[in-house]
Amino acid sequence: MVKKTLVAIIMGSDTDLPQMKEAAHILDEFGVGYELRIISAHRTPDMLEEYSSKLDQTDIEVIIAGAGGAAHLPGVIAAHTNLPVIGVPMGTKSLAGLDSLLSIVQMPAGIPVATMAIGKAGASNAAIFALEILARKYPEIGKKLKEYRKELAQKVKQRDEQLKELGYKVYLEKKEK
Repeated sequence: MVKKTLVAIIMGSDTDLPQMKEAAHILDEFGVGYELRIISAHRTPDMLEEYSSKLDQTDIEVIIAGAGGAAHLPGVIAAHTNLPVIGVPMGTKSLAGLDSLLSIVQMPAGIPVATMAIGKAGASNAAIFALEILARKYPEIGKKLKEYRKELAQKVKQRDEQLKELGYKVYLEKKEK
């Protein structure tokens, strides 16, 4: 669809990849180019500053940043660029991602980071939100988003019909297989 690399997906660790790959899957589905990077706000701060401060000079238009624990990555990126940053809190072992969520959502005035849900759902929604931002400039993305939402609605209607037809016990048994 759009040949340029328009989105940066950044995570602080490769352990975040099982959750953050959901954003990549959505962008792949829409044919939107992205780059996927591992850059830590704490372990590679100089690398992050250099990368973030140069984003305005690239084709990148939206950044999705996933981070766990103290979750400084999205905020540090936002401090170094004027591009929109979407934060995805990673689910963690210690506090199930609540620590990450609170870290990302509590940005000081003047340095905003849009914050999604914790984990895979947040990564998927971050990609959808990035597509909504891009759709303002790229009408073909907006058209595909409308189709995507129609498909979501159709799936819900189909599941509703199956539930009515089978009853909840049989429906659940089928889903568990």
